Amino acid sequence: MDLSLFITPLAGNKIVDYMSAKDTLGSQVYFYKGDEIDGDFQLAIIGVKEGRGGHSISCKDSANYFRDHLYSLYPSWKNLNIIDLGNIEEGNEWKDTNYALSEVVFSLVSNNILPVIIGGSNDLGYGVYKGYERLEQTVNLVTVDRKVDLNEEGNKSDTYLRDIILSKPNYLFNYTNLGAQGYFCNPEIEALMEKLFFDNIRLGQIQQDKTFSEPYIRNADIFSFDLNAIRQAEVPGTTVASPNGFFGNEACQLTRYAGMSDKLSSVAFFETTPEYDVNGQTFSLLAQMIWYFIEGFANRKKESPLSSDKNYTKYKVVLNNTQEELTFIKSTKSNRWWMKVPYPPSSKTKFERHHLVPCDYKDYEMAMNDEMPDLWIRTYKKINVY
Repeated sequence: MDLSLFITPLAGNKIVDYMSAKDTLGSQVYFYKGDEIDGDFQLAIIGVKEGRGGHSISCKDSANYFRDHLYSLYPSWKNLNIIDLGNIEEGNEWKDTNYALSEVVFSLVSNNILPVIIGGSNDLGYGVYKGYERLEQTVNLVTVDRKVDLNEEGNKSDTYLRDIILSKPNYLFNYTNLGAQGYFCNPEIEALMEKLFFDNIRLGQIQQDKTFSEPYIRNADIFSFDLNAIRQAEVPGTTVASPNGFFGNEACQLTRYAGMSDKLSSVAFFETTPEYDVNGQTFSLLAQMIWYFIEGFANRKKESPLSSDKNYTKYKVVLNNTQEELTFIKSTKSNRWWMKVPYPPSSKTKFERHHLVPCDYKDYEMAMNDEMPDLWIRTYKKINVY
């Protein structure tokens, strides 16, 4: 890969600073110098200096701040090859930056390198999604946000999901938002989410049981985290801060789930700004969130229930009221659950990746109580509507 058209490497003096502290993450990362990249890397860190679509133009300056905190941390893992590519600079127009981002994402994902993207405003999620279009496979998107950015009007960070949904040809199979706060949620948008069989999970549901979010995250190809979903007391340096939201340790748990997902192939963090930060607190938490993501990645189980019966136990449940037979699969390595959802024979290739849906034990319990799990119903409807 030659990404020199789109990427500006970090300054040499910064690289020396990051590498100087023994045994820290900074001393173990390879820093891009404008040369070609081989396929030996597993993770690539990228800053994107773009904020024109968001609520605060200063969020474009976030790209370098988090590195000072991230590279001073000590890794708990071994044998991970990580490259810091540097930054995608702001283009002449917003669309130019997103085009550069889409090209970088496509190149990395095609070469089995997972991009860790730090923005910038969350409308850069459009550029991330466009990078997957050239792969021509349906994908699942999961965002962590206090609201769903499906507005018809407003700046791009409030409307970018509409652009993704209306893209032609469209490769978005499912969209899930985690951490919605009811007072920020437009009822018309919530109705549209329901009509499209998308999921909008409330903050309270996740805080009651953080494991509730894990199957949704495990089903994602793209995971995008708007840090405005975290309480202002935890992250003062965000673009539209709010007193309520996730706690810092909860945000770290979500990113660790994302890292552990064998299916996930890109992750992005948006909406931080040094303009409002206090004592580096926001970027310190962002660095820790990324640290937990990397730790989760290092502990991936490489589970593939579709391709092997080894290390898996199958459970079949017949619902008395419909005579529908449901198949659940449990991993004996991680105790994680999946359930099979049938697709039309003519769509086998298109939907094969979505045939096995991550779930949890509660879905199995529901079936045992003669109730059809809502997740099965929504997935089945999506497959048969496409």
